[in-house]
Amino acid sequence: MPNLLTRIARAAGYVPAAKAAPLAVPGFALYGDGRAVWTAREGTALARAGFARNAVVHRAVRLVAEAAAALPLILTGPGAEAARPLAALLARPNPRQGGARLLEALYGHLMVSGNAYLEAVSLDGSPRELHVLRPDRMRVVPGPDGWPASYAYDVGGRSLHYDQTGAGVPPILHLTLFHPLDDHYGLSPMEAAAAALDIHNAAGAWNKALLDNTARPSGALVFAGAGGTLSEVQFARLKGELEANYQGADNAGRPLLLEGGLDWKPLALSPKDMDFVEAKAGAAREIALAFGVPPLLLGLPGDNTHANYAEANRAFYRQTVIPLVRRTAESLAQWLEPAFGPASLEPDLDAVEALAPERESLWRRVQAADFLTPYEKREAVGYGPAA
Repeated sequence: MPNLLTRIARAAGYVPAAKAAPLAVPGFALYGDGRAVWTAREGTALARAGFARNAVVHRAVRLVAEAAAALPLILTGPGAEAARPLAALLARPNPRQGGARLLEALYGHLMVSGNAYLEAVSLDGSPRELHVLRPDRMRVVPGPDGWPASYAYDVGGRSLHYDQTGAGVPPILHLTLFHPLDDHYGLSPMEAAAAALDIHNAAGAWNKALLDNTARPSGALVFAGAGGTLSEVQFARLKGELEANYQGADNAGRPLLLEGGLDWKPLALSPKDMDFVEAKAGAAREIALAFGVPPLLLGLPGDNTHANYAEANRAFYRQTVIPLVRRTAESLAQWLEPAFGPASLEPDLDAVEALAPERESLWRRVQAADFLTPYEKREAVGYGPAA
């Protein structure tokens, strides 16, 4: 059975005269279309390639999670006074975490995987502790109607099951980001930006390899001497000299000395031709776009002026942080309503320094509206009735 090279040689018209006589065989260069290697669209793989290895993703997730967790939640509505224990629980959810740390972990999981799980540990039907559970360990168990009937949490070789069908507060609150093709799990911003993430990581890896192997030739040495071939001794000597003297960061910039009819033929495109810098910057901006973080806040190239930074910070809170906190607060209040009664949780916008000019303008307009009663003015600025 002829091998692949023999079949290719015969197809090209070359037929060896005899097996015993070693002849100079024409050289063949085999090329294949380059296929991109993408990170698996799966939560654990994206978390490792993104949050753990990519500075832009890491900072974007931290920025959203920390800003959202730092926004205070206040009780509003008719049942606010009776729901004071709810505020105490959120302020100190468990012995290991304060309220801000728990919410930061919750928002972080939501940004990284598109899903976040909160466990309520109840005693006599009343939640006493709240714990954040890892999304990569949780599985939704649908019931006969297709909706989640329970959750399975796999840890330490065991599977813990949380029944959601009992009375009182369900043990698990499952928060998701919108996913148009999945009934139970959310879509992570990192998955939407996975192509840009891989490009950014690949550009960083290429730059690192360039620093480590600057003087390593990216091309071919062509021997133009008599016979067109090197002896085994000459080939081994040339290979040894290249590995010893022209590879590695310590040999960066050393000129390649050629002798005996050797000629250097570069085969790779230069960094300028490939334009890695622009590709990496464009990928970073796409990642920031997916997370809803203005590129200016991540230190990416742009109009770095004080006015633009203030506008970017306001847009970040208005378009990303506040909607995320409001959805989460609404879900928390509805989840815990069987234990603490009807009450609304709202973000305290007066605590956001970036929104101070807007809030001040609102207060002035409301104060000047003589046709509003004091109660209507309090409601217009986000406060309940006076005590």
